[in-house]
Amino acid sequence: MAYKVVDLFAGVGGLSYGFAHDKDFLIVAANEILEPMARAYSANHPSVKMYNKDIKDFSISDLTTDLGLKEGDIDIVVGGPPCQAYSTVGKRLIDDPRGKLFQDYFRILQELRPRLFVFENVKGLLSIQGGNLIRQIRELFESIGYSVQLKLLNAADYGAPQIRERVILIGTLDSRPFDYPTPTHYDPSTTVNNKGLKPYVTIGEALGDLPSIRSGECGEEYATEPQNDYQRLMREGAPEKIAEHECSKNNPRMVALMEALPDGGSPKDIPEELRPTSGFANTYCRLWWDKPSTTITRNLGCPSSSRCIHPRDPRPLTTREGARLQGFPDSYIFAGSRGDKHLQIGNAVPTFLSVAIKDAVKRYLKGESRQNAVEQLLF
Repeated sequence: MAYKVVDLFAGVGGLSYGFAHDKDFLIVAANEILEPMARAYSANHPSVKMYNKDIKDFSISDLTTDLGLKEGDIDIVVGGPPCQAYSTVGKRLIDDPRGKLFQDYFRILQELRPRLFVFENVKGLLSIQGGNLIRQIRELFESIGYSVQLKLLNAADYGAPQIRERVILIGTLDSRPFDYPTPTHYDPSTTVNNKGLKPYVTIGEALGDLPSIRSGECGEEYATEPQNDYQRLMREGAPEKIAEHECSKNNPRMVALMEALPDGGSPKDIPEELRPTSGFANTYCRLWWDKPSTTITRNLGCPSSSRCIHPRDPRPLTTREGARLQGFPDSYIFAGSRGDKHLQIGNAVPTFLSVAIKDAVKRYLKGESRQNAVEQLLF
């Protein structure tokens, strides 16, 4: 029988992607407050009961009424509640109104009592209030009987063509140690490969079969047949025409700036008369063709945002390119305006990290140790 999963703060399904694509797991319900995100999630996972409402209005009573589920029926809860609301730490964090989203995640854990939960958040969570916040979060989970482990994972270590670090807390109702997934890839620029790992997947490897387009253009035909395993995986089940591979039209001065940027370049690398008059060190910067992407954001289509200019074309990334760098296949559907879609992509957990976490969770629930498990390398 499949392990039952509830997906909180679901977005478009990045964190739960691995669970959704494994027959040993069944996502029974998901909660997402933003309507375009909820619509996109349902388009990709039509069998999942979606609760498109504020999480404060979601509870076990919904699952009981709609699905006949009760406390103890859910095996796994996954979710990443935003924690940026916290600015100070009180004696009882759970009573702090600024922590309402976390409070509801905690409440639902109390109601469902899953065997295991996956809590995901940004790397910055580790340093908020000098580390006091993450310590109190762990203490709260432990106060209701969970054994909690924490690790910082980089999606590039598991096959994503993107440097994206995320804090992953795993809570279990027994004291057996949880074995986090072993990396399958390594950074060849900083590490000598002596463990049989594969080199990081680069932007060129991830995007090389997509057509070259310029500012204001759209590309619907693949430039080549798949050139590697990553591209083949992204194109499995995809329609013949590429969706979402188009770029907004930038003004001539911006195009000239982007044309002048070398691979991986920044404004300091171009003639002074083309440099922007404002911005930060990582804005108006070009990505590297032969390296993974830096962490992409919801502003992936805006050249004045964090490094997001295409490594070869004089334009920012397209929606489809952003999706590729997050590991979403070309068949994956996004909903709403272009801004809505970029938010859905930029806020997601890379699918390759989700698959790695899912594999580790499966080993744990089946009572296997990492040492005895056969590691499945995707690339």
